[in-house]
Amino acid sequence: MFKAQRIGKHKKVRKTVIGRTERPRLAVFRSSQHIYAQIIDDSTGKTLAAGSDLGLTGPKKTRALAVGEVVARLALTKKIKKVVFDRGGSEYHGRVAALAEGARKGGLDF
Repeated sequence: MFKAQRIGKHKKVRKTVIGRTERPRLAVFRSSQHIYAQIIDDSTGKTLAAGSDLGLTGPKKTRALAVGEVVARLALTKKIKKVVFDRGGSEYHGRVAALAEGARKGGLDF
């Protein structure tokens, strides 16, 4: 998928997916080699928790699953249990789905 297409899809998703204080946004960015996740409160514009697979080894899907679990653990320490999922214009498939599965496994609800 071309970068312009992904950005266009992300703009379309962001019209409906808005992180609020009671239910922040779990935003995912997937590059060709790595995956990053942040929990963002859009009303204040602050990142509440973040994680990436930098420094992890193994298959990409396994690293994405671990990132989801780490972000969920960080969110639970800040008493965040419910989030809205922002796939960042990427398809809900492969590493993005694995990250979501890890976050659910870690205790987040979305």
